[in-house]
Amino acid sequence: MAYQLYRNTTLGNSLQESLDELIQSQQITPQLALQVLLQFDKAINSALAQRVRNRVNFRGSLNTYRFCDNVWTFVLNDVEFREVTELIKVDKVKIVACDGKSKYSSNYCESKATSNLVFCWCLFV
Repeated sequence: MAYQLYRNTTLGNSLQESLDELIQSQQITPQLALQVLLQFDKAINSALAQRVRNRVNFRGSLNTYRFCDNVWTFVLNDVEFREVTELIKVDKVKIVACDGKSKYSSNYCESKATSNLVFCWCLFV
C-alpha cells in the first residue's frame, strides 16, 4: 500500500470530490472509487519520487516536533524557502515526513513502500 499523504492536496481533493459525485449519480461503485484512489496513491508517489529533481532549502525556528509511529512531524515558525532565484517567507509551516523504508503504518502514512525515499508533506498553516 502506498502513502496516502497526497489525498489532501488540491489534486487529491478534486479527485475525491469527482469520485463522490460519480458514486452519488450511481455511475460508479464505491469499490471502483476506492480502486481509483489506491491507483492515485501509487501514481503520485511514483511520479514525485522519479520525476521531481528540484531542491529547495528552508530555514526557520522550530516550534514543536514529534516522532510517533515512525512519522516525524515538525512545526516551524518564520520559515524562508529558497530556490535558486526565489525566496518565499511563510509565518508557519507543518512538515510531516515518513520513511519510505518503514514497515509500520500510521495515521499519516500507510506503508509497505518499496523505495528508500523519505516522503514529505508540507502544510502552510
